[in-house]
Amino acid sequence: MFMLLVRRGSASDPPGKEGLAAVTADMLDEGSGALSAIELHEALARIGAQFDIDIGSDATLVSMTTLNRFADRGLALMADVVVRPAFTEGDFVRVRQLRLHRLTQLRDMPAAVADRTFIRLLYGDHPYGHTPMGSEHALASMTIDEVRAFHTRAIRPSAATLLAVGDCEHAEVLQLAANAFAGWDGAGDDQSVAGWPPAQPVVVPARLNVVPRPSAPQSELRIGHVAAARATPDYHALVAANMVLGGQFVSRLNLNLRQDKGFTYGARTAFDFRKLPGPFALHVSVQTTATARAIEESLGEIAAIRGPRPITGEELALSAAALTRGYARNFETAGQVARAAAQLALYDLPDDYFAQFVSIVERVTPDEATRVLARHLDPARLTTLVVGDLDVIGRDLSLLNLGEPVVLSADTF
Repeated sequence: MFMLLVRRGSASDPPGKEGLAAVTADMLDEGSGALSAIELHEALARIGAQFDIDIGSDATLVSMTTLNRFADRGLALMADVVVRPAFTEGDFVRVRQLRLHRLTQLRDMPAAVADRTFIRLLYGDHPYGHTPMGSEHALASMTIDEVRAFHTRAIRPSAATLLAVGDCEHAEVLQLAANAFAGWDGAGDDQSVAGWPPAQPVVVPARLNVVPRPSAPQSELRIGHVAAARATPDYHALVAANMVLGGQFVSRLNLNLRQDKGFTYGARTAFDFRKLPGPFALHVSVQTTATARAIEESLGEIAAIRGPRPITGEELALSAAALTRGYARNFETAGQVARAAAQLALYDLPDDYFAQFVSIVERVTPDEATRVLARHLDPARLTTLVVGDLDVIGRDLSLLNLGEPVVLSADTF
């Protein structure tokens, strides 16, 4: 398996062009070199290759899985896709229109509306303040020339790391890569894109926000704030502590909101660790009539775990077991190994990071887990977003002591 990590993601979108990085990634396999899109995928099919492109806030991943005997042909096709994409006007118009249709569909999906609105509330105009899909306004005004220019500036060898996983020798892979990517140099590398965007001041959103959804039988809730970066020394303790709070079925939040109150089928929390400080978020969908109660209980659980109800040894042992006892299953396939190696490269982790993970998690103490949550979770900074029927829940929301709800439109985001 070959995987090319390019350290350019949606955070590299220029202001006003949200979604440009994702459109560029989406168009890479729409024809390359001398091959049309159909000819390219026929060539991939002839060697039984599986080809994928994924984009996140920090990086783009181009991956290909094929048989060893086709490694040279597969890597040559992959290089063509990355280095010499066709970028035709007709393909661009089609891809852009598909993405515009998808954004229209997302407006009718409460969970998607909540996710897109919440990230904008937390980050505002910061590079992390939008999802890779971008916005309808930005996509509608985007041109193929902007895609070509972004590719020239951003998809450069200085930002790329090639990973190879399989029954192969290092020297052989080096030669294959040298042949496939010959002539790909850093000419035109734009440091304004290549370097990380400056950490602009993050906005301080209202504590309570609502996107009205008349007659909705359920409310989508998001509660959180900007928290820690992947490089935090508290990473392992935070992962373990989050398991206690909302990271597994037997977490405090899920047992409260699902098992005890019956408000939801499931509640979860997560730290989204990124190169720059990423968001902590609670995700839950609850009965409309239980919206205010669910918010109250959720805020109470977050406050309690860093105060009157610190993490216990029994809770932490259960969380550590959930994280470590099946840990080896994360490295069963070539794809899993490649993605693990990509994390090492993207976040500059030590080579023995995964070998040390289990022992480090097992050494986390209840006091340490409670202390890092208190350091990185502040109830006073939490922002709550509700996507639901404001006419039904409005009166109850006003009793939460979170201030008057700010009413937002889904179209804004």
